[in-house]
Amino acid sequence: MSTNKQNLTEKKQLLRGEQVNVNQLLPLKYRWAWEHYLNGCANHWMPNEVPMNKDIELWHSQRLTESERFIIMRNLGFFATAETLVGNNLVLAIFKHVTNAECRQYLLRQAFEEAIHAHAFLYIVESLGLNEHEVFTMYHTIPAIQRKDQFEMKLTAALLDPNFSTDSFAGAQQFLANLIGYYVIMEGIFFYSGFAMILSFHRRNLMTGIGEQFQYIMRDETTHLNFGIDLINGIKAENPELWSPAFQQHMLALIDEAVELEIAYAEDCLPYGILGLQPGAFRHYVQHIADRRLERIGLPVQYHAAHPFPWLSETIDLSKEKNFFETRVTEYQSSSALKWD
Repeated sequence: MSTNKQNLTEKKQLLRGEQVNVNQLLPLKYRWAWEHYLNGCANHWMPNEVPMNKDIELWHSQRLTESERFIIMRNLGFFATAETLVGNNLVLAIFKHVTNAECRQYLLRQAFEEAIHAHAFLYIVESLGLNEHEVFTMYHTIPAIQRKDQFEMKLTAALLDPNFSTDSFAGAQQFLANLIGYYVIMEGIFFYSGFAMILSFHRRNLMTGIGEQFQYIMRDETTHLNFGIDLINGIKAENPELWSPAFQQHMLALIDEAVELEIAYAEDCLPYGILGLQPGAFRHYVQHIADRRLERIGLPVQYHAAHPFPWLSETIDLSKEKNFFETRVTEYQSSSALKWD
């Protein structure tokens, strides 16, 4: 490698690198970031590619129980606002402070995907003729959703200060906490109870249009999670002083608080349970996925809980999540049918 090229590569740090006006991709330094970007591009989809006719017919029939309708509404209400929180955090907070070009390229792709997800919930609400005000204001009216959203917004507040900088030790740690809060907790824990609930309908051949969109969203979110974990671990490697014992304990406490919030949310969605889903099982489920996230950022597992939903293994293989994309999806860009090789 030439001296000039080597110097350029060395300047392309994840955090506190040289700020430039042009997003200079070459020479690539973090090929994992570019691979995540390519994965995202290959998995492009749009909500209106998914037919909703069967869902509309079922929703307006008498075949769904009140408990089933309640679960669908609650999850639409949570995801409709959660996706915008993630998008705002990416655009207003993370992008500014991640200084590496290829990571920024992925963040631009992720921000677009968050917009697609927000579009999906609008498409579902309009297709089913739901009360838009009810769905899109649940972050105000439903305490279990409000508590999750407020938890995340606390982690963004400091970064939105125009004077915030990662140049200081405290600022860099705050930024790392934000990354863990949004990638590991929001996208890695807070989304997964909803995935399990909605995909349980899809498994029973109910609300298949919504289920198919949630499969696509889940696959996108898996890439987001994988990128976020690589970013977190990369920042840790380049700035080991940030990963202090006190900071690790703080992150464990944050994740434990998030686990309890997610369990309370699942119990709120499932006060009486439905076929195949009982509220008590979600304590083990949330604890199980939290342990998987902890392992991947180098923190000790806390819960040692078994996976209570074995039927999810084909769709959300949590024990092998890092290899999720080794299962290739075919006809994804040209068809609304999700097929696994």
